[in-house]
Amino acid sequence: MSTTTQLESASDTPVRGRSRVAKGRLLTWPLLVGVLVTTGLVVSSLFIGVYDIFGAPDGVAMFAITRVPRTIALVLAGAAMAMSGLVMQQVTQNRFVEPTTTGTTEWAGLGLLLVMIISPEAPLLIKMTVAVLAAFGGTMIFFAFLRRVTLKSSIIVPIVGMMLGAVVGAISSFIALSTNTLQSLGVWFLGSFTSVLRGQYEPLWAILIIVVAVFIAADRFTVAGLGEDIATNVGVNYNRVILLGTGLIAAATGIVTVVIGNLPFLGLIVPNVISLFRGDDLRSNLPWVCLLGISLVTVCDIIGRTIVMPFEIPVATILAMIGAVVFIFLLLRTRRRG
Repeated sequence: MSTTTQLESASDTPVRGRSRVAKGRLLTWPLLVGVLVTTGLVVSSLFIGVYDIFGAPDGVAMFAITRVPRTIALVLAGAAMAMSGLVMQQVTQNRFVEPTTTGTTEWAGLGLLLVMIISPEAPLLIKMTVAVLAAFGGTMIFFAFLRRVTLKSSIIVPIVGMMLGAVVGAISSFIALSTNTLQSLGVWFLGSFTSVLRGQYEPLWAILIIVVAVFIAADRFTVAGLGEDIATNVGVNYNRVILLGTGLIAAATGIVTVVIGNLPFLGLIVPNVISLFRGDDLRSNLPWVCLLGISLVTVCDIIGRTIVMPFEIPVATILAMIGAVVFIFLLLRTRRRG
């Protein structure tokens, strides 16, 4: 039996605590409808704001400098964090983990803080590189700890991740307080698109490479989610796949943290909603996850811009409220199912 056939056979095997994998075609009519709805939201975002881009003399310039970069950032950041949550849930076999519940975001913030203290004038590429490396190291620490925990309850795992994240966050706050950079740390983790301008968002384009890499390795991530024994039996190097997934998650999280900040619960909400309707096949779910992630972030941003206009509510605040409700719903649902 070929490796490809083995992968397809293994990916149809039920996993403990997860629904049966449902493979399906990528291009379907519902997906096209989702693309149209998402496109409508993105286009609407371009024309919502306090500044009059039609009546002001410099309206066209402001549209190109602020509105277009902000909307592109919404699309790329929403897709990146939703996709990161999907991959992390797949490889950990746990529906409650994502970059903000495993400490990945806090590690990226710590790396960014250290760069700002040591070299305040460092270019954006250096800040991003250090943030990605810190996120990668922190995520590997989480995975290493997870492999040594005997009780792998679906609830215990994210609690452990939140505890590790809280410890790293406390260290970051102490360092920031000692170096008089606490206010800057708060701004970085605000999770707002207000400051996104032309010339500042361009690193987010690297997320497209990460999305392509995830799509190429999707089958292997799916098999790794079935467990180390099954992955090894069908010829997949489990540790190498976990390392690849961790690297992609860290890269996406680090880039978004440097440019945007913290977007809590996004990687938790989106993959779980898609999985409830479509099962757990990563390859066929990836387009849906990206579309829903983009739509959710865009809707939250539109609400934040209009509800108290001319002021703005950070996207992270709205996401946190929605995410908390969904997180509680998933916990109660898991408890009812035993």
